[in-house]
Amino acid sequence: MTEAELKRFPQHVFGQAFTTLKCETSAYLSWLENRIKASGSLLLTRRIEDLWELQPAFDVVVNCSGLGSRQLAGDPAISPVRGQVLQVRAPWVKHFIRDGSGLTYIYPGVSHVTLGGTRQEGDWSLSPDAEISRGILSRCCALEPSLHRACDIKEKVGLRPGRPSVRLQKELLVRGGQRLPVVHNYGHGSGGVSVHWGSALEATRLVSECVQDLRTPAPASKL
Repeated sequence: MTEAELKRFPQHVFGQAFTTLKCETSAYLSWLENRIKASGSLLLTRRIEDLWELQPAFDVVVNCSGLGSRQLAGDPAISPVRGQVLQVRAPWVKHFIRDGSGLTYIYPGVSHVTLGGTRQEGDWSLSPDAEISRGILSRCCALEPSLHRACDIKEKVGLRPGRPSVRLQKELLVRGGQRLPVVHNYGHGSGGVSVHWGSALEATRLVSECVQDLRTPAPASKL
């Protein structure tokens, strides 16, 4: 950023300004769902406690259950990273601002501006914390004083599926002579939207390998 641009942020001595893309996930997820339906795919909603409940109805399972993989995949490495944000009406805010630590940010969207945030590892609470909300608003107002005029403030809490590394791999489950190929695709933390398309392409490749394995006859015993 130039010296003139930095005058807006007197508490900072360095900054970067750039143009990028922002995904409106509520609209994007609806678009993805419609895209799936248009291809002839069937969407079912049900609760399962074990991946084996999907066998024999399905030949290959893709596990994108996020935090649910603690139970479904028996993976203790997946844990919540709690995030709390505020959604406010401030239609005059047109540019995003993000502090260097990444915990303070202002992201304008189509219908509201998102103010953040937190990164609380191991915290399962989905209840908003009023003190945290006051801290978020204070930090964001320090970056953009006009937010003192923001209205219609809503608190939002979500749990990111944190993991030391993304799990994107095949696993063959075997039980009593039955086999269930599984492709795991979870543990993206706060980067799920950023890398979801590439992860999906890799998961698709792994599913193709599973399908090929199912179509390949098992070698006959030579005993």
